[in-house]
Amino acid sequence: MSQKNDDHHHSTALRRVPTPGKATLLAIGKAFPSQLIPQECLVEGYIRDTKCDDPAIKEKLERLCKTTTVKRRFTVLSREILDKYPELATEGSPTIRQRLEIANPAVVDMAADASLACINEWGRPAADITHLVYVSSSEIRLPGGDLHLATRLGLRSDVGRVMLYFLGCYGGVTGLRVAKDIAENNPGSRVLLATSETTILGFRPPSKSRPYDLVGAALFGDGAAAVVVGADPVEGKEEGFMELSYAVQEFLPGTHGVIDGRLSEEGINFRLGRDLPEKIEGNIEEFCRKLMRIGGLGDGVGFNELFWAVHPGGPAILNRLEGKLGLEEGKLDCSRKALMDYGNVSSNTIFYVMEYMREELMKKRNGGEYKESEEEWGLGLAFGPGITFEGVLLRSL
Repeated sequence: MSQKNDDHHHSTALRRVPTPGKATLLAIGKAFPSQLIPQECLVEGYIRDTKCDDPAIKEKLERLCKTTTVKRRFTVLSREILDKYPELATEGSPTIRQRLEIANPAVVDMAADASLACINEWGRPAADITHLVYVSSSEIRLPGGDLHLATRLGLRSDVGRVMLYFLGCYGGVTGLRVAKDIAENNPGSRVLLATSETTILGFRPPSKSRPYDLVGAALFGDGAAAVVVGADPVEGKEEGFMELSYAVQEFLPGTHGVIDGRLSEEGINFRLGRDLPEKIEGNIEEFCRKLMRIGGLGDGVGFNELFWAVHPGGPAILNRLEGKLGLEEGKLDCSRKALMDYGNVSSNTIFYVMEYMREELMKKRNGGEYKESEEEWGLGLAFGPGITFEGVLLRSL
């Protein structure tokens, strides 16, 4: 047997059998704008660009940049854009038109790049995509980015499009839930799910009356992601790597003001309640158990028997979740690595986590650490305005 055939045989032998009719991730891709900002350069650049001369604000931003654990981020905003639109850095300027002039094309550019990378990995022509789910909290126009993206990619004119606008950080997992429903209820369908975000709408000079702006400056980044979702992978043509077994969404009554975003003439203003990590911590265990029960995993299954793909809203949320669920050290490494490498990129970030998780599971398998009974099941989780919890019970193939 040739080395290539031997490798394929070894790979196939260690792959689980897909569940008939279950939505499966068949490929994944990501893309970023060209501007890369190392975290150690962020403070000087932000203070310079916003012409801020308050040493207390600079000191606070320096402190936040360390506590977020982010090491670098990609941004659409550049020196050239600020030279062209200096009003973006001027307090109180009505700049929503200018922001959308920048953001609308930028998010579709990134979504197209991520989608092309994903379709290339998938290995089938773009014309085989039957449905498109497009997620963004960073653009506003009619027709929406879904149509612009479909046109750019050369998708069929009868592709079934769904737009998911302004969901914030949980939008990627909502997209998975919607794509799963489409894939499982339309036999033979192949769903392209694309997410794309930029911080352009929320960029503004610092103000003591808006302390959360500094958290955003220290934490959030720009980028895009894409996955192809379909049931019953075609043998020899497609190779699924993760099944979407069950999906659940839930909101916490009485918490709709904890994450508050308002669109104004100046862009988007965000306010984040200090009690957000505490609210997530107080409700996460029951949410996870509910998702596991729906998926047929009994209460006897421990949290440490699962793999975890959690949206890294920030280190405090990950620390609280880890402590509450009694997770072993390393269980949230993929989330921490995504946060470190890209920042919080809103709806996209869960896919960066899942890509790292795929690499980790493959490494274990190829390194001989893999056992058939271990790490078959996992949870994909994200949290956002509402407070909304989105969860998917995942099965690694």
